[in-house]
Amino acid sequence: MTSETTPALAEDTALVGFQEHDHENCVDSALAIAESRCKDEGLRLTPVRRKVLEMLLQEHRALGAYAILDRLREAGFGSQPPVAYRALDFLVDNGFVHKIERLNAFVACAHPGATHSPAFMICRKCDAVAEAHSAPAKGALGAAARAVGFEIERTVVEAEGVCPDCTEKA
Repeated sequence: MTSETTPALAEDTALVGFQEHDHENCVDSALAIAESRCKDEGLRLTPVRRKVLEMLLQEHRALGAYAILDRLREAGFGSQPPVAYRALDFLVDNGFVHKIERLNAFVACAHPGATHSPAFMICRKCDAVAEAHSAPAKGALGAAARAVGFEIERTVVEAEGVCPDCTEKA
């Protein structure tokens, strides 16, 4: 991932999973960023990879690999699990998608192109996922790591709760 960030995108999508926004522009902007990064870095955003990214961008919720595979099949792409897994591996490895460990599912990155440690807010009622920045190296986890001489390379912060929409409905 690059260390550059797109400030407007980072601000606009801080918790986009729980905010009303111009969804079409959100999807179009993220796809444009992915296409541009792939072109600049010599990466291949194949039709299958692009379709998987587009599906995840449309949702703002985590999707499992088999749900993605079903949608790929409906869209006329391959029906074998490696089709989905290879696309997901590429998208995760290049920072376009994150794996939500708690759900064993995937969500589009709300901050593509930015080096960051994501924190995910996962609604236990509707499965909506919002992504925010976290700074674990600066907090209690970072202090604990420094105390034992450990260097944090990657973190995944996942919080489960209830989103604003589900709270209002209750």
